[in-house]
Amino acid sequence: MESNFGLVLSGLGQGLPVLLLHFVVTLLLLALGVFCYTRITPFHEEQLVRGGNIAAGIVLSGTIVALAIPLGATLATSIFVLDIVIWGIIALVLQLAAFGIATLMFRDIRPMIEGGNVAAALTLSGIQIAIGLLNAGAMAG
Repeated sequence: MESNFGLVLSGLGQGLPVLLLHFVVTLLLLALGVFCYTRITPFHEEQLVRGGNIAAGIVLSGTIVALAIPLGATLATSIFVLDIVIWGIIALVLQLAAFGIATLMFRDIRPMIEGGNVAAALTLSGIQIAIGLLNAGAMAG
C-alpha cells in the first residue's frame, strides 16, 4: 500500500509543475486574447460594464468564454508549452477574426451595444461561442 502511495506522490511531484506551467501559459494567452479583443472592438467594454450596461457585459463575458474554449482544447491536446503557445495564438487569431466577421454582419453593433441592446449582445456572443466550439473541435481533431 505504501509503495502505491509513494508512486502517486512521485507522479504528482513530476506532473504538478508541468500542469501548473501549462495552465499559467494558457491563462496568459487568455489575458492576451481579452486584451487584444478590447483593443479592436468599436466600443469600450470596461467603461460600459462599469456603467451597468448589461449588453456590454454579455458581449465581454461571451467573448471570454469564446476565447477560453479553443484555448482549453489546445491545453488538453498539447504536450509541450510551445505547442500551447503556437496553437493558442492561432486559436486567438481565429476567434478575433470571427468577431470581425460578426461585426460585418451587424454594421451598427456599436450603437446597439452602447444602447444596451441585449438581443444584439446575445447574438454576438452566440456567434463567438459557436465559432469557439468549432475552433476547439478543429484544434482537438
